[in-house]
Amino acid sequence: MGATMQENPTTAPSPEDDDATAHDAPHRRTIRSYVMRAGRTTDGQQRALQDLGPRFVLPYTAQALNFESVFERSAPVVLEIGFGMGEASAHIAGVLPDTDFIGCEVHEPGVGAYLKRIGEQGLSNVRIIRHDAVEVLENMIPPASLAGVHVFFPDPWHKKRHHKRRLIQPELVTLLTSRLAPQGYLHCATDWEPYAQQMLEVLSAETGLVNTAADYAAKPHYRPLTKFENRGLRLGHGVWDLVFHKR
Repeated sequence: MGATMQENPTTAPSPEDDDATAHDAPHRRTIRSYVMRAGRTTDGQQRALQDLGPRFVLPYTAQALNFESVFERSAPVVLEIGFGMGEASAHIAGVLPDTDFIGCEVHEPGVGAYLKRIGEQGLSNVRIIRHDAVEVLENMIPPASLAGVHVFFPDPWHKKRHHKRRLIQPELVTLLTSRLAPQGYLHCATDWEPYAQQMLEVLSAETGLVNTAADYAAKPHYRPLTKFENRGLRLGHGVWDLVFHKR
């Protein structure tokens, strides 16, 4: 679930060349919120896909979800964009059992790994959509319906000419804000300081959001330290959390 620590396969568009303007118009169907990465699905992940996929993986549709029908209860719903291998996501779902979680991820090994964790931990408050998060937001998530959105360690696209590929851009933040319920929150985290600075600038410029801190927030209790993050901290690398509420 990391960027520089472990690249997140669903949090960067996949233009055909370096000059493509990935976030000039992120609502267009030609734009994707991910880049496909190579990776082998293990036998355990494949079994999880076969055995647990029918229950926990929702098909992409162009119709808005009814959360109460999906989860068979009424509870706050949090959307996560790009959960990597699902380690932190499963932890969060476990420590917040009264919240329901929808994860968007296109990387098959990651979906399989998350499903495996769901089975091992006996989680019932998780659903997965294996599709581009932008289209999911546009077509499946009703306006003003989410209690929160998590975007943890998206690909920082270090080179300047690739900054336009970064996920956190004004257009997407506006779309995310429209899907948040009043007082809903947007929580982003990165271990790349220049990207943290850009995130802070973009989020602060969104008139529908207000920062919960003077700049960066303390790590909320529900977000665990991943092994990659722990390693980075031992090496002196920083991690920046940003938590904004909808006005």
